Amino acid sequence: MHDKIKDPNVDFLFKAILELRDMDECYDFFEDLCTVTELKALSQRIVVAKMLRDNKVYSDIVEKTGASTATISRVNRSLRYGCDGYEKLFLRIDEKE
Repeated sequence: MHDKIKDPNVDFLFKAILELRDMDECYDFFEDLCTVTELKALSQRIVVAKMLRDNKVYSDIVEKTGASTATISRVNRSLRYGCDGYEKLFLRIDEKE
């Protein structure tokens, strides 16, 4: 799966993200990097993933996030057949809380 996106530009982006030290730096960096719409779309997807992981139904997810059923289906496919990226992060977040 990584072969589809792996290149020096993506490597540089990920290295930059790994250098962020706190929430304020994240806000500053992502506000510079993304449009508001892009950032809202990314944040919507991770919230959808969390809700799917918590066994919420599509109608509840649509109501809470405003995500389309197509977006929810795409995120659900990533959760089921992806690289476990969401799950790794959710487990780390759960451990810290």
